Order: sequence, then C-alpha cells, then structure tokens
Amino acid sequence: MVAAAAVQTKDARERILGTSYDLFLQRGVRAVGVNEIIATAGVAKATFYHHFPSKDDLVMAFFERRQRLFTIGYLGAESERRADTPRGQLLAIFDIFDEWFHTPDFAGCPYIRALLETGPRHAIGAAAVLYLDDIRSTVEKAATAMGLTDAEDFAYCWLVLMQGAVVSGVGIDPGSSARIKRLGKHLIGLHTPLEGGEADRTIR
Repeated sequence: MVAAAAVQTKDARERILGTSYDLFLQRGVRAVGVNEIIATAGVAKATFYHHFPSKDDLVMAFFERRQRLFTIGYLGAESERRADTPRGQLLAIFDIFDEWFHTPDFAGCPYIRALLETGPRHAIGAAAVLYLDDIRSTVEKAATAMGLTDAEDFAYCWLVLMQGAVVSGVGIDPGSSARIKRLGKHLIGLHTPLEGGEADRTIR
C-alpha cells in the first residue's frame, strides 16, 4: 500500500507539472492561474500545494523541465546531430528555429515571456535570466572552442540574435530565423582571427 500511495503521489505531481507545462507554454506563466491548473490536472487543491507550496515553485519546476526537454534535449542534441563542428552547431540553431517557428503550437520562448511579464527583480524573472544566461554560457564555450576573438562578447551578441529571432518569429516574421542566420555568419566572421591577429570581416 505504501508503494501504491507513492505511485499515486508521483502521478499527481506529474499531472500537475504536465498540465502546467502545456498551459505555460501556450499562454505564459502570468495568464495561467492555480485554480485552472488544479481543475485541468484533476487534483485536489491540497494535493497541488503538497507538491508545489506556491505557484512560483511550480514555475521553477516548469523552467527546469523546459531546459531539460527543449534546450538540452532537443535544441542542443539536434544541433549536435546536424553538425560536427562548433560553428556548424551554432548555425544549425537557426535551422532548428525555422522549423520550430512553423509548428502549429509555437508560442515563443517561455523564459523571455516570463522575464517580460514579471521583470528581472521578481523571483521568476530572475530565474528566467539565469536560464537564458546558461544558453549564453554554452555559446561562449563553443566560441572559445572555435578560437573566436572575445568569446564573451560574441556569446552576448549571439544570444541577442537568438532572442531576436524568437520574438520576430511570434506572428511578426515566421521566416526571421533564416534571415538572422545570415547575421550569425557575419558575426562569426567579425570574431574570426586572421593570421595577423585581426578579425575576419567577410561573411562565410
């Protein structure tokens, strides 16, 4: 009976997290209330608060799952599958974005949306900043492996390109990723050192 209760507890938590994952992705963390999540997940209010003492706790769990399933499990893994060099993997991000932008359920980046909804001083906004910075850090490591000049500056600029593509892709310009990929090539050129030590200014 103890084992059965443990399974039920795990199932309830998973229903809550799975339900909120879908709702948060489509409508943002601010627009979705706890009561709606409870009703949609089919759990008691006491069960919800047993697993997630506050909505913020649930959002944090959502962020972690999104990173694991999408940022690492899909975007990172798929870029590595498509290219075997850091340069190719970085550029592949925009090809993956292009496909993502044209899916029926595309609704933008939940980290960007949450940051805009709550601001960087709120716990949720601050957490979103950390997840976005984790992406930037990954890009910086790739830039270092490529031998680019000023890898930190490159990574910040690359994150701007990624964020800009996502924001533009939400209804404004679904084809934005292909255009921004060209800017990405130019950015790589700007940070690619020549034999004399200066950066290459050509688009590769």
